[in-house]
Amino acid sequence: MLVLSRKINQSVMIGDDIEIILLETKGDTAKIGIVAPRDVKVFRQEIYLAIKAENEKSAQAPIKVEDASSLLKGLVRQRKPE
Repeated sequence: MLVLSRKINQSVMIGDDIEIILLETKGDTAKIGIVAPRDVKVFRQEIYLAIKAENEKSAQAPIKVEDASSLLKGLVRQRKPE
């Protein structure tokens, strides 16, 4: 782990595209700003972990062939003109 000290309005660069700026400190809280390309997803850790857990849960959900077949047949019936 790299540990750096920064003063208000000083920043840290990650690669060429990501800048982390220290905006404010109050007690034991620091407010930071992140400048990154739109295609870089930035989440608070607790949100990232919740998304990851939900994705893993979804990937493990069993899918029965019969259920998928019934669903597809229903969709096909809805699309057929009467």
